[in-house]
Amino acid sequence: MRKLFLIGGTAILLAAAAAVLTACGDKKGGDHVQEYSPDAAKQIGRTVYHADSSTLWCSLSGSGIDFSFYGTECAAALVADSAYSGGETVAPRYAVYVNGTRTEEAQLTESERTVTIQNPGVAGDACSVRIVKLSESMQSALGISKLTVTTPKDVYNSHKDGTLLPAEDKAHLIEFIGDSITCGYGVDGEFNVDTFKTANEDATKAYAVRTAEKLGADYSLVSYSGHGILSGYSSGGTINTRDLVPPYYGLCGHSSASLPEGGKIQDDKWDFAKKPDLIVINLGTNDASYTGTDAAKMKEFAAAYVEFLKQIRENNPDAPILCTLGIMGGTLCDAIDLAILNYQQETGDKNISAMRFDMQAQEDGYAVDWHPSAATHEKASDKLSAYIREWLNW
Repeated sequence: MRKLFLIGGTAILLAAAAAVLTACGDKKGGDHVQEYSPDAAKQIGRTVYHADSSTLWCSLSGSGIDFSFYGTECAAALVADSAYSGGETVAPRYAVYVNGTRTEEAQLTESERTVTIQNPGVAGDACSVRIVKLSESMQSALGISKLTVTTPKDVYNSHKDGTLLPAEDKAHLIEFIGDSITCGYGVDGEFNVDTFKTANEDATKAYAVRTAEKLGADYSLVSYSGHGILSGYSSGGTINTRDLVPPYYGLCGHSSASLPEGGKIQDDKWDFAKKPDLIVINLGTNDASYTGTDAAKMKEFAAAYVEFLKQIRENNPDAPILCTLGIMGGTLCDAIDLAILNYQQETGDKNISAMRFDMQAQEDGYAVDWHPSAATHEKASDKLSAYIREWLNW
């Protein structure tokens, strides 16, 4: 049976203990080498640690790790799920940040790879590192199996060097629930030139991560391209009940790819122990491909939206919920307003609000498949962060 530690609640104590147990000092070639389990780092978004393979899996967009180390270099051992063989179309894309600057972006197109981060400072300086998955869950997952801090013996300071510390939590945590817009679908590609592939997807350039950064908040993304609440994307007007977010909301990800230790990422449930301070929903764009402006279908969408709000509230009893829509079209904005009204009347829950994004404009350009450009995402994050500041007094 797979041993599983979810990052949250009492489970984080077990994970932290595992990290301490796997840390070891050694002298290899005279250098000081200290190894850490990846769960010694701060987790970004929803991640899941598999103890039997000593791998931390980052499946959802924008997930990853954040830490600092004392030493001359740190090596991160990366592993891929079965999608790596699909190359730039589906292989996981990731970025490495050193002291706040992106120093590497790449796709994991082999089963294993070691990424080495050099400390640009002098001996004794801390070096901060973030490893972030840029691409979305549906295509592939990124695993981190080991972190190794190395210091040559001639500069080794036993009081500091070899230490790895998790980054500190920020004042707030925002959970964003969405579709391809939240994933940063095709944001690094060109409209009418490129087709979608994970090589041109970057969640850190999308409105959600940019909003969190402007608010000085941590984030967690639960987003799947083409998905909706009542219907996923439908090109023929037929309801698509396969691509829906609610069935996956309680999971650590969802993909057809297989993990090297067996099973799939959707076998792991999220424990909801780490509670967000705000939940932002941006769903309805794909549903509109089914509903159009049909009044009966729009009411059907509103009813499904109410049920999803109840599911969210059951798992997050105290977080304010902000319902948004409009970047790629606002067909269902009125239906969302109706859903909020009906939800409040049914539950008495007033800790909820709505905000309409501005429609993307031609002058800001388009990304792949008419998706928002980086400029559009930036404007959307400006509007959303301003709304949150005023609404919640952040």
